[in-house]
Amino acid sequence: MNKRLINLLPAIPILLILGSMMFSHSCANTTTPPTGGPKDTIPPVIKKISPEPGATNVPVHGTKITFTFDEYVVVKEPNNIYLSPPLEKRPKYKIQGKSLVVYFENDLDPDKTYVLDITNALADNNEGNKYPGYSLVFSTGDQIDSMMITGTVQDCNTLNPIKGATVMLYKDHADSAVFLKRPDASIKTDDWGFFALRNIQDTLYRVYAIIDENNNNKYDPESEKIAFIDSLVRPVQVVADTIVELMKYDMKDTLKCKARKSEHELSIFREKPSKQMIVNKERVGERTAYITFMAPYAQVDSVWIKGVRPERLITQFNIMKDSLEIWVNDPRKQPDTLYLNVKYMKTDTAGVLTRQTEQVKLPRPKGTSAANKSSKRDIKKEDTLCVFTLKPEPERIEQYGFEIEFKYPIVENGWDSLVFRSVNPRQQEAIAKYRVEQDSLNIRKYTVWPKDKLMEGYEYFLKIPHRKFKDINGFYNDSTEVKVSLPKDDKLSIMKTVLTGVRNKYIVELLNEKRDKVIRSYVVDSDCTLDFPYLKAAKYCIRFTEDVNRNGIVDTGNLLEHRQPEKVKFYRLENGKEDIIILESAEIEQTINLEEMFR
Repeated sequence: MNKRLINLLPAIPILLILGSMMFSHSCANTTTPPTGGPKDTIPPVIKKISPEPGATNVPVHGTKITFTFDEYVVVKEPNNIYLSPPLEKRPKYKIQGKSLVVYFENDLDPDKTYVLDITNALADNNEGNKYPGYSLVFSTGDQIDSMMITGTVQDCNTLNPIKGATVMLYKDHADSAVFLKRPDASIKTDDWGFFALRNIQDTLYRVYAIIDENNNNKYDPESEKIAFIDSLVRPVQVVADTIVELMKYDMKDTLKCKARKSEHELSIFREKPSKQMIVNKERVGERTAYITFMAPYAQVDSVWIKGVRPERLITQFNIMKDSLEIWVNDPRKQPDTLYLNVKYMKTDTAGVLTRQTEQVKLPRPKGTSAANKSSKRDIKKEDTLCVFTLKPEPERIEQYGFEIEFKYPIVENGWDSLVFRSVNPRQQEAIAKYRVEQDSLNIRKYTVWPKDKLMEGYEYFLKIPHRKFKDINGFYNDSTEVKVSLPKDDKLSIMKTVLTGVRNKYIVELLNEKRDKVIRSYVVDSDCTLDFPYLKAAKYCIRFTEDVNRNGIVDTGNLLEHRQPEKVKFYRLENGKEDIIILESAEIEQTINLEEMFR
């Protein structure tokens, strides 16, 4: 045999193996590559809990709770690991293999029922599937408390649900308890603002809900919102595994989440601060500044600026009297720093309102004066004009008129020089009459009202002639003319709302679907019919606010005075929904009995 062939014989098996591997690889490439199997969409499952659910006589010192899952998990939301009643320090945790171990730095109290909730706190390690939740009940005594209460927490103005609010029960009925003590039971609200406080004692409670910004399980009025139930509450339901309100649901499952019954409704609000002081200040222009107060309805005796004559100072409070705008009516260049003196009722170190004078330094912001511009190219047209806005909206012109707002207060006006004219469909022009009204809350804002009813098909022109208005900077206005007509789109709709049972003063607002824009508003104090014209096809809702003290604004509540915020209700259709669907070219009329709504 050839010597070279003899030398290759030992390598033949290896070559055969390599060839088969190459052939196999080639064959594999002729088909679809492996996908690794279907995506895991199943959340983790608890396999074991220690101590077991419902355990009694659990040690108060060095307590550890272990949840063992069928797969590896991670903690996504540590704040959702929540113990009720809460301890001084929040629960700690660690991951050991497939287990979550929860432990406590403080000792538990003896003879007490605890609920450790881990709802929406965990997810699996691979795909991030959220674990829906579990509430472990155990006791450091001989028995488990068995009562429960449910409810919802909502915003007092929008009535939207509040997620993550802390609902707290107190057996101590003193008003000071919520400020000084941790609650006897508590729970966080879910995405729907819903809560179910389970395994509590059969006794009378004070019920509160707070937005616990610092997570100390106490109410801090300077920085947090609160809600409360007027009367004492005693639970009437007994805990059972079949109660749907205690089950854990996917928050996207609308039907199941809405099917839960809520025994109590809490409207959360921000209280007026109890302390009064100046908290912010800013000079926003050469002659313009503002200061803000911590609490509303500031009691200001006098305001003056060093070197400025009293008659040269213009001031204006906002409606809540917690913000004061200040203008210097002098076109001359002002000092780099204005020294503002405010004499007002300020809270002293003892917490008592006393009359004090406080000096506020107001340095000029950079680049606010035309004289400080580096070159003529830096000076804009508005730097040398009396600036104002005039943008009439066709859909709102009948109710709100021509609204004119100046950037600075005006010291000379020419209201009688305005030109208001109309052009009818035949292109015939006529001079129309008008009247001018200054806003009661904004001295820079005015409204021009047509004296005659606006007509469909007509065009209306309002002209403000050149150099008829002068502001505190010594600048005159430029000429402006605007045109407006009533909407005539055949696709627009109108809604008439007949109000009956009006026994108080109400603020009525038509809102868009997102509830973030007021389309039209009215204030009523007797039975009437309200028109909502020129509506585009969309979803709307109607909000009613009961103005109990008849001051035209929505007043907040007060905890120590046991006063709830003024009631807000949304009109509901017969099907229970609050969204009103407006179709194109529709004429809708509805009757709403406010006495029944607010009963």
